[in-house]
Amino acid sequence: MFHMLDNLLFMAKYRLNAFLRDEEGDVNIVSIVVLIGIAVLLAVIFKDAISKLIKTLLDTITNNAKNAVGG
Repeated sequence: MFHMLDNLLFMAKYRLNAFLRDEEGDVNIVSIVVLIGIAVLLAVIFKDAISKLIKTLLDTITNNAKNAVGG
């Protein structure tokens, strides 16, 4: 029984070490961070246009909802 638990512990350590040393996903993480940075930069640059667009959309939705219920 002890030998079986010892083997399980060894395999768990081996797989954890292999997982921590795997560098396959590093490029994906960097690209995601760069894309998030670009999205934030664009949001800051076009902040006024985005605000106007959202306000217009919400006003349209509100007016259509009022017209739908007859108010």
